[in-house]
Amino acid sequence: MGEMIKVIGVIGGGQMGSGIAQLGIVHGFHVYLLDNDPAALGKALHLISSSIQRLVSKGNLSQAERDEAMRRLRCTSSLDELRSCDFVVEAIVESEDVKKKLFSDLDGILKAPAILASNTSSISITRLASATRRPGQVVGMHFMNPPPVMKLVEIIRGADTSDETFSATKALAERFRKTVICSNDYSGFIVNRILMPMINEAFYTLYTGVATKEDIDTGMKLGTNHPMGPLELADFIGLDVCLSIMRVLQDGLGDAKYAPCPLLVQYVDAGRLGRKRGIGVYDYRKTPELVKPSAQL
Repeated sequence: MGEMIKVIGVIGGGQMGSGIAQLGIVHGFHVYLLDNDPAALGKALHLISSSIQRLVSKGNLSQAERDEAMRRLRCTSSLDELRSCDFVVEAIVESEDVKKKLFSDLDGILKAPAILASNTSSISITRLASATRRPGQVVGMHFMNPPPVMKLVEIIRGADTSDETFSATKALAERFRKTVICSNDYSGFIVNRILMPMINEAFYTLYTGVATKEDIDTGMKLGTNHPMGPLELADFIGLDVCLSIMRVLQDGLGDAKYAPCPLLVQYVDAGRLGRKRGIGVYDYRKTPELVKPSAQL
């Protein structure tokens, strides 16, 4: 079944969606990249083109291979154009209701054998699949950010995900030269089940005055050999995303230990969402010399 995937649809023109689309075209797939916002599509196209050109500069691709890859990419704002896709992965806002509506719409458009995948970092695949008439062909395919760089893909099996769907998704990830880990469909899956409580605890450490943000991050970088401190990482991920995942963990697991730190909630309420807003735990408008992180989970 994995060998039958020729055309991929990617929904969402943000950093995740554009990175997944880049992986597809570089590895020989025809890709439809969809976003309702023309400006987002334009930005995604520029990002993908620039990123692939850097591969040429490093000698990883020839100019001809770069040009051929770009010809395999089509940007669109119409779901109907995804009819020919064998595999569609969404990388849109982390909202269960929005994702369910999208999956329901796609279910009525895509051909019968097509697989629907979600890049969600925490939302139940089983519940997303319930919005379709093909629950056996719905799967979680959680890329790490940025997808072209990070080596891991987390595959999540919903209650009804078939063996064929899992195998095809795993084969696709391996075509992208990724290492695959598999999680059952429990809140947070593997990576965020472990990572987000650590980030939340870092916020509590700051909130209760144990240490400064700089010392918290330096402690984790030098004391545990993390490439980024947890507060830096939270800013890169987006504090709103971190808060959303903590709430999914709290609701799904019903344990008070997953309660979001009040400081995290306050920052999100204030619009301090991290790097994408220029301010989060750190103020990037005042500290442009901060090195841009290379990875997000």
